[in-house]
Amino acid sequence: MSAPNSLFVRAAKAQLTERTPIWLMRQAGRYMAEYRAVRKQYSLIEICKKPKIAAQVTIEAAEILKVDAAIIFADLLLPLEVMGLPFHFAAGEGPKIEKPIRDVVDITRLRADRAADLGYVSEAVTLVCKHFGDRLPVIGFCGAPFTLASYMIEGGGSRNYIHTKKMMYSSPGAWNELMTKLVAVTAEYSADQVRAGADTIQIFDSWVGCLTVEDYRQYVLPHATALVQRLQKTGVPIVYFGTDSSTLLSSMQETGADVIGLDWRIPLDEGWKSLGYRGAVQGNLDPVLLFADWAELKSRAENILRQAGGRAGHIFNLGHGILPETPVENVKALCEFVRERSAEFKKTDRTLKLELGK
Repeated sequence: MSAPNSLFVRAAKAQLTERTPIWLMRQAGRYMAEYRAVRKQYSLIEICKKPKIAAQVTIEAAEILKVDAAIIFADLLLPLEVMGLPFHFAAGEGPKIEKPIRDVVDITRLRADRAADLGYVSEAVTLVCKHFGDRLPVIGFCGAPFTLASYMIEGGGSRNYIHTKKMMYSSPGAWNELMTKLVAVTAEYSADQVRAGADTIQIFDSWVGCLTVEDYRQYVLPHATALVQRLQKTGVPIVYFGTDSSTLLSSMQETGADVIGLDWRIPLDEGWKSLGYRGAVQGNLDPVLLFADWAELKSRAENILRQAGGRAGHIFNLGHGILPETPVENVKALCEFVRERSAEFKKTDRTLKLELGK
């Protein structure tokens, strides 16, 4: 860990902090002129594979916004390439898997021994950690087994996840083999980021909200838990985030993740209450509110701070990533507001400790 005593790390451990830390998913992106300038020279994948450029993009975004953590610039699908499943980005359509997997034969061909080939991401982590030292923590990340599996099977994004669910229901043995391989690759890949200096790992389960509670518990929870447990051996806090996951929160908590990310579809206080106020939570402003006028944006951000109630363990974030056309001035203003206003919501140590039963 490069910044173990930072606000972000302490909040992730549900420790008392003097104010609420803030960082934003996709804080380096097309809404920033600096990032657009880099994209004129390099494709997204080229940025990921050039550690100096990935580090530059990561650092610039964190410094411009004055956030409390820098998340390494990478793409969720990078592990697929080293497993033997090439992909590309289609203009305006997102990632496309060239040959989706559909049966056990395809899964058997997948490799789980080449995670080290993703070392360029860890090299970027090292550069960012060297730049910030203990001034700012660095977040590493990986895709969750279910979300990566759904990309591999569907061949890209999906509305109904028919092929993914068909494999779950009809070929549980093949499904388990696929998920086991994904856990092995993502665990090694993420642990390497920690060895490079990352202070935490966030697991993104972007598509898990398509599942019922029953399906999540049967087909996903054992594998997500295995990944969390392997990553916790690195000694850093683990954040587990899924979209449209309000019905799954208590089950996601069973993975043992230190922080549960909340999307904007559930009020933060209700989400935290459903978790028994155990552990930390991250979230959860609707990203589209960043397009609103300042009075509305400020009011909504303040409401989230009010819902958190000054409890230890709240990390302010969006309920998903920043959208491409977002006004950058609104993003800066939000970060400044949370830094200043959150301190006023923090209770005294004595009051908090009494509330937490300490």
